[in-house]
Amino acid sequence: MNDPLIPCTVIGSWAFPGWYEKFIADVAAAPERFGVADRTEALTDAVRLAIDDQLRAGLDRITDGEMQRVDFNLGFYDDLDGLEPLPQARHWGAPAHDQRSKYRCVAPLRVKGRGGLGTVGEYQRFRALTGAPCKVPVPGAYTLAGCLNGGAVYQDRDAVTEALIPLVNAELKALVAAGVDFVQLDEPSFACHPDAPERFLDVIARTVEGVDAYISMHMCFGNYRARAVGWRSYRPLFPHVGRAKVSQLALEFASREMAEVELLAELPDTMDVAVGLVDVKNTWIEPPELVADRLRSVLRRVDASRVSVTPDCGFSQTARHVATAKARAMVEGVRLVRAELAGRARG
Repeated sequence: MNDPLIPCTVIGSWAFPGWYEKFIADVAAAPERFGVADRTEALTDAVRLAIDDQLRAGLDRITDGEMQRVDFNLGFYDDLDGLEPLPQARHWGAPAHDQRSKYRCVAPLRVKGRGGLGTVGEYQRFRALTGAPCKVPVPGAYTLAGCLNGGAVYQDRDAVTEALIPLVNAELKALVAAGVDFVQLDEPSFACHPDAPERFLDVIARTVEGVDAYISMHMCFGNYRARAVGWRSYRPLFPHVGRAKVSQLALEFASREMAEVELLAELPDTMDVAVGLVDVKNTWIEPPELVADRLRSVLRRVDASRVSVTPDCGFSQTARHVATAKARAMVEGVRLVRAELAGRARG
């Protein structure tokens, strides 16, 4: 990879354009009114806009915006056999994680068709539109298991996770075969359930086994409707998270006002970090100078050669104009620090 010093990227999702949200709702309400070509055209146009937004903001490595997905992971259950949907327990009141879709296992889990979990198709659509450096995020087995009840098939969440590990591993390998050099394993659930570290490390190791790519692991504290789902501390993950079989850890700091940034110094020199320096849970646009100051606090603990800058989480729960402004401010803040580092090198 030929990323610049301190590359700026996103976690995965980009804010959906308003017209695309309306299109999705219309298709759900009256699917017979839209043909395959109609749906493909709308999806391709949405991906094209996500690419344009990110490149105009100045990001160094981008995604397709996850325009084909429901949340970052919920759409993947449509590609799995052996599931039945569970009724939603609560429809009204303040939005929270108990309103997310849930499923029961009624047969051993397996991928439905030859297209895998669909990420290769997403990547191919992206590559038809741009040659820009990219990464492809894929939800990890433990996080995917969080929305599944084992039913009579699997004893508990660990057993569901075991069934999903080879499916996710196969998807990652298929992406590499398609030409992807940077994959991101989304495992926020481990940050919220840090009580079995050796089990966690084993799951990650087997999920990425044989995957010949730069592998980032994203661990936030949840962002469904801009709400966290667990105790927002990485302390229980340290120091063992530094032994995870990945190239990079992607962690959120902005929403916590840079709390625990000192933990980065405990990571081994072989582990890169992607630091969240803008908060996706609010609508305030961070000034570039604040982003730069946050980055300087990171660089006091980690060498610049190991650092990337991201938002805390995906932008799917953020208004598009806010996401665009935050991404632009993030890029401008990083450029300030790059200029400082270049000046010191010349001096």
